[in-house]
Amino acid sequence: MELVNEDETIGIELAGAMSSTQLRTAAWYGDEIIPLDFPADWEICEKWPTTPPPLTDEQITVGLENPVGQPPIRQMCQGKFRPLIIVDDLNRPTPASRVLPFLLKQFDEAGISAKNVRILMAGGTHGKARMDALSKKVGAEAAGSCQLFAHDYKLDLVNVGTTSFGTPILVNKEVVTSDFVVGIGGIYPNHTAGFGGGSKLALGVLGMHSIMHLHYRHKAMGWGVSGIESTFRRDLDEIARAIQLKTAISLQVNADRDVIRLDCGDHFVYYKDAVAFAMKAFDTSVHTGADVVISNAYPNDLSLTFVRMKGMLPLRYCGPGASRVAIASCCEGEGEHGLFPLIAPRFHRARTLFRQLSVLKPSEAARKIASRLEQKFASTFRRHGRRRAESTLKPNRPILLYRPCRRSDPLPSHISGMRVTCSWSDVLQIIKKEQGGRGNLKVLIYPCAPLQYFSHHEQR
Repeated sequence: MELVNEDETIGIELAGAMSSTQLRTAAWYGDEIIPLDFPADWEICEKWPTTPPPLTDEQITVGLENPVGQPPIRQMCQGKFRPLIIVDDLNRPTPASRVLPFLLKQFDEAGISAKNVRILMAGGTHGKARMDALSKKVGAEAAGSCQLFAHDYKLDLVNVGTTSFGTPILVNKEVVTSDFVVGIGGIYPNHTAGFGGGSKLALGVLGMHSIMHLHYRHKAMGWGVSGIESTFRRDLDEIARAIQLKTAISLQVNADRDVIRLDCGDHFVYYKDAVAFAMKAFDTSVHTGADVVISNAYPNDLSLTFVRMKGMLPLRYCGPGASRVAIASCCEGEGEHGLFPLIAPRFHRARTLFRQLSVLKPSEAARKIASRLEQKFASTFRRHGRRRAESTLKPNRPILLYRPCRRSDPLPSHISGMRVTCSWSDVLQIIKKEQGGRGNLKVLIYPCAPLQYFSHHEQR
């Protein structure tokens, strides 16, 4: 990764009238609006999703009062003493604080004081949560009255059985010691499961061995595929039932991280409709003829680990020679993922292969090894032809990462294929240099790339 100094002289001056637009950045750390100025002769196309207005308090109340396939939560938790609310972590943009006051009111009406309600942040292998992460996620009321816990995928796990797919269910002990479990999560495009949400919230409270089984024994669905009947989803459904996660509140947000849809009740029933809504609202065409493609990683721009996973997908569809820009504040710096780290440590590939083989049956392991060897030999024969073909094509340009938020943790100094700047003026100068000083550039902006679902391509 090349760091670009704000005072560095690129050698091309920007002059003349400017046009502008506005985007959001720094999820959980201010959710700021930033202006972006462009030369007036550039053609700007913004691919905003079509979403309904944010929900009012009254609409949220109505949603909780009318769950799908279940009675209201106040009725379901009658006679309970140790309820647990599972929430996703800050690597998901879900504003749990928006609905928690209404949920705590239902618990109170059932005779359960807020001080007896426990909230568990489900971070999976995302690393240790920061001190203020829980209060950011749940809000002041819940943080001041409930018992708060952050999941650790290495500690305090209880084995509650094995799924029909052979996945061991090692779950946080707080789940096992509860007598009523409800989840609050979001429904967003996801590579492994097609879409997250529903029973996938259960993955966040599991141990490493369980999470390894889920990722290594099931084929990834691909970004924005419904995946309702995938083996990955069916395995998760079994786990959710085993840990008694049968009631959930699923939120969907817009490009400003406002709640635009709430589904409550039996997530095994409502999940399909919720995903269908997301696929329609955030369906976005991909134009391959743009000179510049800008992918705003908000509202998943907490760290570069998750920006790379969820915020840069549009940059894969660029035409040859296009300038590629990602916008992400990365307020928590590099971030962490136990299975898919941003920068692979030494022997990571060997360790990953060993982990994959360790969760497979002997026959499955033999097929995987044979497949790896076949790929290795085939790549040797393809290499020469590929190099010859690639020599005739324009290579993809490095991704230019614009970090608007200056109150951010540092990033690693070396990341292949990426350069970083905190100056928008530098971004424009670098684009002009990459495009040979041409004017009338066609610019394509994806304002909330982690939420957007790409169903088809368009030439332009």
